Amino acid sequence: QAQLVESGGGLVQPGGSLRLSCAASGFTLEYYTIGWFRQAPGKEREGISCINSSDRRTYYADFMGGRFTISRDNAKNTVYLQMNSLKPEDTAVYYCAAAVHYELGCPNEYDYWGQGTQVTVSS
Repeated sequence: QAQLVESGGGLVQPGGSLRLSCAASGFTLEYYTIGWFRQAPGKEREGISCINSSDRRTYYADFMGGRFTISRDNAKNTVYLQMNSLKPEDTAVYYCAAAVHYELGCPNEYDYWGQGTQVTVSS
């Protein structure tokens, strides 16, 4: 059964770092574009970043300001989101998703979603 599981969230102080993981089971993620999203309480879910399957091109939302980096480890069937210089406004549930996608940029819709992992940035 196809599944994505996020991990690595937690409580971190402002300015700190976290590395989120998105582990796939039931399918091989190297053939999928993977996206990271987040949703804060009372807010709409917003896209953060995505990484394409074949050429590993990456895309980032402008609001990230170069603080986040998406990457793949196909041997581990896992994608990562390295988050640095975290701010309180980064507090949200973070989700990963997978999509078959053959065009430039990030997909408009995804086939599989993870359950989310909570990131809380607070002093």
